Amino acid sequence: MSAVVVITGASSGFGALTARALAAAGNTVYAGMRQTEGRNAPQVDAAAAWAAEHHADLRAIELDVSSQESVDRAVGRIEAEHGKVDVLIHNAGHMVVGPAEAFTPEQLAQLYDVNVLSTQRVNRAVLPGMRRRGAGLVIWVSSSSVKGGTPPYLAPYFAAKAGMDSLAVSYAAELARWGVETSIVVPGSFTSGTNHFAHAGHPADAAVEAEYETRYAGLMGQVAEKLAALAPDADVSLVSDEIARIVALPAGQRPYRVHIDPADDGSEAVSDLADETRREFLTRVGLPDLLPGAAASAAPAAATPDGRQDVR
Repeated sequence: MSAVVVITGASSGFGALTARALAAAGNTVYAGMRQTEGRNAPQVDAAAAWAAEHHADLRAIELDVSSQESVDRAVGRIEAEHGKVDVLIHNAGHMVVGPAEAFTPEQLAQLYDVNVLSTQRVNRAVLPGMRRRGAGLVIWVSSSSVKGGTPPYLAPYFAAKAGMDSLAVSYAAELARWGVETSIVVPGSFTSGTNHFAHAGHPADAAVEAEYETRYAGLMGQVAEKLAALAPDADVSLVSDEIARIVALPAGQRPYRVHIDPADDGSEAVSDLADETRREFLTRVGLPDLLPGAAASAAPAAATPDGRQDVR
């Protein structure tokens, strides 16, 4: 059964690939992006051309996650055209690279706005409709940096993604009794195929950055080289394909958290422990019905095509 899907940050990378994968599967997909008549006009044209070539329902839509007005306008248009949003995918994000001390507080606040507050803006526009219908799926594109091995010089980004992941965990419980499902998708380090590193921001305090360079010269280049060596054949389509698989699953059978981490930075092991601890705690305080997939929790974990098991 096809779904009406909205995905944020869909002009490139994970977002664009996911939009196409979902549209190819027969869904109506709204690829949210900003500046559709300016900087991202070529991406809008590319999406339209792809949709025509593949006879798929992929529609670019102006959606600036930093603006509540823009978000409300986009969601209002989608609901006017279809009466609902079945699936919301939080994908928009921005990365910065450099020593943490060299970023100003204002830069960290801006990064938090893009990676965390943006999800709240979109939730407040989409969730009322999902709650009224008693159905829906919210997918959060997190990061293995939240709980895995984390190299230096990415601290502001890592902190923001951790904030988003924590928000997703709390939302999962608060939406459970409304019949709205949560899936947290955790990509690992993909050093090619996205624009994360190419479009990464840098510290405003160049003097402090230069001081760090005296002891950490070329650090990010070294890290990127090592990460690429750990998973030389990692294809970013692994992430978009997994999201499409989750959307296609029947309600009640979707994974709560799933990792796509070719470099295996340890995030999955730590997340498994954290999620199991949370399950045990909610059960002890008499709230087991708030656990994702509670109705299907007695069933064995479903194996994914590559042999992974979904963590419910």
